Amino acid sequence: MADPTPCSDPERSASASDGRNDDADLEMLGRQRPDAFKNTFTEVLFGTSLLISIFMSEFFISGFNIILPSVSTSLDIPKESQIWPSSVFSLVTGAFLLPFGRLADIHGGYWVFTIGLVWFSIWCLISGFSTNYKMLIATRALGGLGAAAFLPTSIMLLGKLYRPGPRKNLVFGLYSAFAPIGFFLGIIVGGLATEYITWRWYFFIGSIILAVTCAVAFVTIPNDRASTLKENSHVKMDWWGVVTIVPALILTTFAITDGAHAPNGWASPYIIVTFVLGILLLGAAVYVEGWVSEQPLLPFDLFKPKYMGRFAVALFFAYGIFGIFLFYASFQIGDVMGRSALTTAVWFAPMAIGGIFLATVGGFTLHLLPGRLLLIISALGSLMCVLLFAFMPSDANFWAWVFPAMLGATLGVDITFVVSNVFITTNIARHRQGLAGGLINSLLFLGISFFLGLSDLAVSEDEKRGGKEGHKVAFWFATACAAVVLLIFMTIKVGKAEADLTLEEKQRLEEERLQAAEETQ
Repeated sequence: MADPTPCSDPERSASASDGRNDDADLEMLGRQRPDAFKNTFTEVLFGTSLLISIFMSEFFISGFNIILPSVSTSLDIPKESQIWPSSVFSLVTGAFLLPFGRLADIHGGYWVFTIGLVWFSIWCLISGFSTNYKMLIATRALGGLGAAAFLPTSIMLLGKLYRPGPRKNLVFGLYSAFAPIGFFLGIIVGGLATEYITWRWYFFIGSIILAVTCAVAFVTIPNDRASTLKENSHVKMDWWGVVTIVPALILTTFAITDGAHAPNGWASPYIIVTFVLGILLLGAAVYVEGWVSEQPLLPFDLFKPKYMGRFAVALFFAYGIFGIFLFYASFQIGDVMGRSALTTAVWFAPMAIGGIFLATVGGFTLHLLPGRLLLIISALGSLMCVLLFAFMPSDANFWAWVFPAMLGATLGVDITFVVSNVFITTNIARHRQGLAGGLINSLLFLGISFFLGLSDLAVSEDEKRGGKEGHKVAFWFATACAAVVLLIFMTIKVGKAEADLTLEEKQRLEEERLQAAEETQ
């Protein structure tokens, strides 16, 4: 894989681009600490702030599903509206990731990341004071704007600072490992808060952690604004893309999500209007991005690298499966199997522990194992977890059914996340690393919102027709999606994430070869 990040040493970078460095030199460069950090302690603190950021985004997704039954009772949330406090965060985050990714490419990652983190912490705190479900939905939506700012910029910062090789693989492995840690602790804190205190402390505890993280981030993240303004002076915001893509995503997903619960279903006038407007805006966005904008928010050539297009489609489906599993597995364990909130949280432990193990070990082994093999294993894990829940009886034994399903879920999402982060940041140019982070997280959050809406529609239709499967229909839908992911991953040939030249170094090397060929002629 090629990577857009620079070498730690400019002279060695030039040497590498001349093709004079052998594999041992590249391996050494791939293991060195970036020059942006004076010492290892500074690098560790920098990494900690970024790791905690993804930790908290997962914390406020997974744990909310655990406190949702208690919140629904406390705030009198109608059954048809219960999906919104859960999905609106992912919807808003996913819709605004690309604009914030572009802002980071223009102004640097430091300010976009830190301001986004502060904004997120404020609205998470306010969520804990919600007096009705409409206020909760609004605060969750506004918090999504903060996540949309710091998530792509965290990947941007890592992608720009670390060149291809073992050190980058390890850092991205740790970054991915903190997702399941946040996921699990979100569930545990949500379960403990619901069981022994009040659901509001779930938000208060999260806000305290965020406040500390904000302080660390302000001090340790390299301020790259000046260098980014100089290096990316040609990069501009695509406002036409913003005014078409963002509302298109929001309106379309809203219609799909709410169509199942509208008074007259899909025949409800506001569902028809929002869906039609969303589709029209999607068409306008394609036209704007392809033929109007000078610097598209989502340029078509972003998918030019081999397998990038089908990889993006597979990731969209894969993360959608994960969203369905999170939402409906909680209800299967709590409502159908009759387990308490705390027991539900504990039953998710294998997924978190497995995720930590896989992501960390993956950081050490990505340069040794073929990416294609890892992706196929992840797809099989996703297929296994939803199939087990689809067949699971109401009196299922934990070790026979839930435990292997949780292991399958962590295989499905964590391996995919690590491999995709390295692959995408590696194949996108340095001045587009904010866009790379936006793309990665857009596929994640929009996949969750979009497929959760479709699964909810399938469940509602089954209930209207007198079906007795309940939310198991969602697991069967997820099974079909998992089969699609498996088929796509089988066609993608991703090699080992070995130490290599950066994308810019390879481009300079090719230019020098062409120039030398012309001179000899």
